[in-house]
Amino acid sequence: MVLLNGRNPYVTLFLMKSKASKTGFDRYFTERMKDRGFAAAYKQARTGIDSVDAFMRSLDEARTTSGVSKAKLAQLTGTQPAAMRRLLTTDAPNPTLSTVMSILRSLGYGLVLVPIRPKSKTSRAAVA
Repeated sequence: MVLLNGRNPYVTLFLMKSKASKTGFDRYFTERMKDRGFAAAYKQARTGIDSVDAFMRSLDEARTTSGVSKAKLAQLTGTQPAAMRRLLTTDAPNPTLSTVMSILRSLGYGLVLVPIRPKSKTSRAAVA
């Protein structure tokens, strides 16, 4: 075990990190979230981003389950290998629908729309 002045530096660094105060952005964000309109808009945007992230993780899982490498998928879809790697590994993917459909077809999948919430009988009656 490495000791620095009689202390384990890994434990010391962890303790120092956990005691860190909030950043200016953290304080600003906490304050903004008190505004109901901002909080609602943020929640809606965050839900959309999380949905795209989950979809892309599922798409990459389908790729690995199918035994297709990123390079092979790029070849199958007519995409540059570097672009395919970025798309499947970035923290903020934002593919076009055309790209998604090309990837899905190449892996033998399709796209199905599923309602987020089931429609109530009253809202269906109002439409009819």
